[in-house]
Amino acid sequence: MSAPSGGPVPSAPPSYEETVGINVNYPHPYPVPGPGQKPDGKGMNLPPHMGQPPPANNPITVQTVYVQQPVVFYDRPVQMCCPSCNQMIVTRLSYDSGALTWLSCGGLCLLGCIAGCCLIPFCIDALKDVDHTCPKCNALVGSYKRL
Repeated sequence: MSAPSGGPVPSAPPSYEETVGINVNYPHPYPVPGPGQKPDGKGMNLPPHMGQPPPANNPITVQTVYVQQPVVFYDRPVQMCCPSCNQMIVTRLSYDSGALTWLSCGGLCLLGCIAGCCLIPFCIDALKDVDHTCPKCNALVGSYKRL
């Protein structure tokens, strides 16, 4: 394609300020290089901030932190990492009489089971609270309260 004849062809497109109509006398939001300076593309040499110490060349210490999801304890053994001995374990269960056991006993007494039948809840593990312990270090890891 050839340029249309009859008029001079501009050598460069208009600047952004000329196109948009920005007042070129308005102060710039960043420092403008003075005569004899040329921008290096990385910013200008600004004066150092007063009151801030120079960056120190201290070695960086890295600490690895393992975050374990919270373990929910029920009446079944749980595979987990023991917080006491840091070993992978399957918890050992022990059953203790809790609020549900005593309420069941009291309810049976109110129904008239006073000849020893009211003690049946103390023989049923499904009515007792469950404690989870580590089989390696015997630390109490968690517990499950029925009521």
